[in-house]
Amino acid sequence: MALVRWSPFHDLDTVDRRMRRMLDQVGIVPAWPAADVYESNGEYIYELEVPGYDEHDLAVEVRDHVLTVRGEKTETKEEKEKTFFLNERLAKTFERRFELPTEALTEEVAAEFRQGVLVVHAPKAAEAKPRTIEIAAK
Repeated sequence: MALVRWSPFHDLDTVDRRMRRMLDQVGIVPAWPAADVYESNGEYIYELEVPGYDEHDLAVEVRDHVLTVRGEKTETKEEKEKTFFLNERLAKTFERRFELPTEALTEEVAAEFRQGVLVVHAPKAAEAKPRTIEIAAK
């Protein structure tokens, strides 16, 4: 029997995905960025769509095998008065959490930002090969 580490974030992530699908079906865009998580070439990759954010608006943190991505965008104030008919580009903040697999090397996590997409790379540890241990008779 394998031991599985319980994490409340896993349950919250499941609820998050279900809510996102439900809101998408009725045409409401959620306030948190869409993400893709996949494994490729010995690493785990987390891609988040964050259009309108700059790299200095984003923060990436790893603690206890939990990857946290935060974004904060402030509204720019202009001198002249405006009469808005539609104003959806408000100051927005978000926070997404992902539980990293136990094989991920948390001290080597790296992030890059290009064309409105934040890409976080979490390398995997080399698999430990089983070794045979001889039993000494006494």
